[in-house]
Amino acid sequence: MKHLLGHRVYVDSAGVRLLASEADPFAIAALAEFGLDISSHRPKTFEDLVDQSIDLIVTFAPQAQHQAIELTRTIPCEVEYWPTADPTIVEGNREVRLAAYRELRDVLFDRIKQRFPSHDTALD
Repeated sequence: MKHLLGHRVYVDSAGVRLLASEADPFAIAALAEFGLDISSHRPKTFEDLVDQSIDLIVTFAPQAQHQAIELTRTIPCEVEYWPTADPTIVEGNREVRLAAYRELRDVLFDRIKQRFPSHDTALD
């Protein structure tokens, strides 16, 4: 989303549970194919979010959806659920696993473009 909308919106990401202290190497590889470097990204949980001035939370997993709904009991915020396949559970060789991340990347890019249309064609 940062890539597509730049500084027009503030975007942060968090998960339900912290699985690792560093960015996922498959996620790094899949986004690098689009020229995006997320290697310095550090995963965080909902509890790590500092800013509570949130307008929209988009969740991808049922557990995150439940946690987002709990969070919005104390802040006025819209919550959207975009069910997605979890690429971390795909088994196989490197290429098979990377293909799952590519598929998720492409699905999310398309969904973001649909939900947050940009009039700047240079972003597509």
